[in-house]
Amino acid sequence: MPMSSVATKERASKSPKRRTRSSAVANKPKAEDKAAAAPGDRRIGKGGHRLAAAFDAVSALPALAESRRRLLAATNGAAASGDELANTIESDAGLAIQVMRAANNGGGPHGRTRGIREAVDVLPLERLRLIAEQMDTYDPFERPGFLSQQHERFRRHAVATRYAADRIAELARLTDRDELAVAALLHDVGRLVLAELHSAFSDTGERGATPEERIRRERRELGIDHALVGAVLVRRWALSANVATAIERHHSPKATGHAAAIRLADLVVHYSSGDPVTPDSIIEAAAQLDLDREAVIPMLYEFPHSGAELRRNTDPCPLSDREIDALRGLAEGKVYKQIAQELSLSVSTIRTHLHNVYRKIGAVDRAQAVLIAHEHGWI
Repeated sequence: MPMSSVATKERASKSPKRRTRSSAVANKPKAEDKAAAAPGDRRIGKGGHRLAAAFDAVSALPALAESRRRLLAATNGAAASGDELANTIESDAGLAIQVMRAANNGGGPHGRTRGIREAVDVLPLERLRLIAEQMDTYDPFERPGFLSQQHERFRRHAVATRYAADRIAELARLTDRDELAVAALLHDVGRLVLAELHSAFSDTGERGATPEERIRRERRELGIDHALVGAVLVRRWALSANVATAIERHHSPKATGHAAAIRLADLVVHYSSGDPVTPDSIIEAAAQLDLDREAVIPMLYEFPHSGAELRRNTDPCPLSDREIDALRGLAEGKVYKQIAQELSLSVSTIRTHLHNVYRKIGAVDRAQAVLIAHEHGWI
């Protein structure tokens, strides 16, 4: 047989294999399709549309009927307190989502408002009332059912995590606590998205699992986790980039700052609810914030029934870091010499720092300085 015929047959026998490999690559599902396809579902083509629909559904998250009623009552009149409005909005993740989206123009400049208190200052009272009037609601007492229970479980965990995160931020001396409050409220919003996409997945295998085991299961069976999905959605809402980053990283063992605070808060809330949480995971999460065991144990005892109200940092702090450290020493009842030793400074330097504090905030003595700083959330 001529050599040309042999070569032709060899090429013909090999070409189907090359076409098969090429076809396999072309038909390989994309990452977002993998996230949107339910386990065992082979119909992958419309994953992107399903994900967008899930985002839309969660973006219209209803509010607890009582939370909506209280916001309407708080906006009824021109004498509404900004703190009262903010506290009411922060009682419900659905309200918080709509208010933050409105304050950031639903896709406007990122980071224009970092927290609910700033959003209340940006939005007219009439706009807040309109947001409340247009929201769908759920009521687990008047209209009980699966969805009401699901929404209420999410709301309770979100609000509890927000309170725990604020307490942790106080212990760890974190700043921008209003921004942290938004991230804590919305830290699990990605779970609602996954529930829309994979209802069968979300309803099984959850009981008896620790938070770490749950997110590992998401990654193993879905190829994605709720923290990443939640961050994508928050960015679509044009919320602060810091909020999105904290949500995305709040399950990472290497999380720092706000993400680490939310991670620890989430564990504390699960622990207080009787969910499976290992003590080692709490200690490890606290260590990321330079908090030791002695700092965590009182918080576990206090939460969630301490009843302490959040202190808001509504005004820019005029004090330097060293001035704040010196003032914290006074608040803890220490004398100049003790503060100086702890900060590795001279007594005269501490005295100068505190005199600057009095002058900057208009205080006449240490007691008034501590009171003013507490009221503004600076310490």
